[in-house]
Parts: sequence; C-alpha cells; structure tokens
Amino acid sequence: MQKRKIKDLLYEQVARVGKAVSSPKRLELLEVLVQGEKMVDALARDVDIDIKLASSHLRVLKEARLVTNRRQGRFIAYRLSGEDIGALWVCLHMVAEEHLMELRAVLDKIIAAPERLTPETRAGLLDKARQGEVLVLDVRPEVEYRAGHLPYARSIPIGELEQKLAELPQDREIVAYCRGPFCLFAAEAVALLNRKGFRASKISDGIAEWSVAGMPLEGLPPA
Repeated sequence: MQKRKIKDLLYEQVARVGKAVSSPKRLELLEVLVQGEKMVDALARDVDIDIKLASSHLRVLKEARLVTNRRQGRFIAYRLSGEDIGALWVCLHMVAEEHLMELRAVLDKIIAAPERLTPETRAGLLDKARQGEVLVLDVRPEVEYRAGHLPYARSIPIGELEQKLAELPQDREIVAYCRGPFCLFAAEAVALLNRKGFRASKISDGIAEWSVAGMPLEGLPPA
C-alpha cells in the first residue's frame, strides 16, 4: 500500500472519533454516561430529547466505539467503552474553555464562576472532608452517586435538597458538586443553601475531572 494511502487511512480512523463528538447532544450524552450506565429513556430525559433521537445519537457513538450497550429485558442500557472516554470529554471541554472566549463568557454569566480546583486545592478539600471540616454534597441523582462519587461526599439530589435542609450542618461549610463545569445542579444548590443561611460554595469538578486529576473516587462498581 502506498504511503499516502496508509496515512489517509490512519487519519480517517481517528476522524471517526472527531465526527462522533461533533454534535452538542452527543457530547452531553458522553458527560451523562461518565456518571455511570443508563437506559436510553433516562439518557433522553437527561439531555432533553426524545428517545428516538437519543437512540440515533447513541448509535453514532457506538459506531465510533465510544460507548457499548447491553440489553436488559426489553430495554437497552449504555455505558462508556472505557475510562479514557471520560478523559476525552474532560480534555475537550478544558481545551474549549482555554481557547474559546465565547465559552468562558457563557460560563461566567450563567454558572457564576465555580471554584477551579488545582492539585493542591483538591488535596486540601479531600483532607478537610476527611477531618469533617467541610461537608461535600453530591447533588446529582442518587443512581449516579451510587455509581461513583467523591470521597466522603453525601448524596442529596437537587430535587430533594429543600426538603432535607434540616439534615445539614449549620456550623460547617458545604461544598456542592454535580456532573462537571457545565452542570447547573450545584449552582442551584448553592443558591438555595445561601438563601437559607448556610455557608455554601461549589466546585467545577465532577467525577470525571476529579478522576483525571488522579484523585480517588468511592462507590465505583467492580471492574
């Protein structure tokens, strides 16, 4: 085979991944699947599209070997094909945040600047949570918490938070997190908590960003 044809074939195969992640909804599906395996109907609800369109997007991701699926009765569940797919999502959004002023402007406007963690601040947060100095609050759906979460985090889904405020400590800072920098659950939680007199802040990390930084997770299913 000619050298040019070999190179064209190599780049063509890599471009399959690029094409698969060229859709905003497919990127959002990857972000949701970072949280753990989900059924098609749940994925459709999470990204606010109908099941038929969700299935179509998932087929594209599967053809690029970014996700796998399995049948459970008459339902189909999808999951990422490897941990490196979560790292790919983190790399993509970090590059976009670094180089696209438009994205940074939107993040600053609608998400009100969550704390961007460094290796030092991640280690510090972990140590404070271990010592009970802060409460790390996971406001994702409980099924996502069970699939993997930050160490020492407590699960209270955003939809249940207002009813469970009496269970939270008034004398400690609460640090909320959700699916990552594009997720609004943590921002909603902090706004509610601050209105009710709690000391609350949020971090931009989700479990993918935390894991890519080399930090431990808890509650992961067996490999």
